Amino acid sequence: MRPTLQQLVELAKESNITDPIDWSNLNVSEDTVYEMIGLSVIEMLDKIEGKDAEIIMSASILKLTVENFVLNLRLNGKI
Repeated sequence: MRPTLQQLVELAKESNITDPIDWSNLNVSEDTVYEMIGLSVIEMLDKIEGKDAEIIMSASILKLTVENFVLNLRLNGKI
């Protein structure tokens, strides 16, 4: 079962509770960002349909998590 955009956005926002983002310093709204990226995720799901989606999505999550980790290190002057 493929998630809807609304389901993705709601779940992603719920997970943000532990590490909130200060949206007041950005020139884009929280809803706009979640919806734009949510649409990209849905498009990616469409492209991988029929393939081993679980492995591909897990690899995508891992890649994004590593990129986020490196970005945080850079922002904190660690690298």
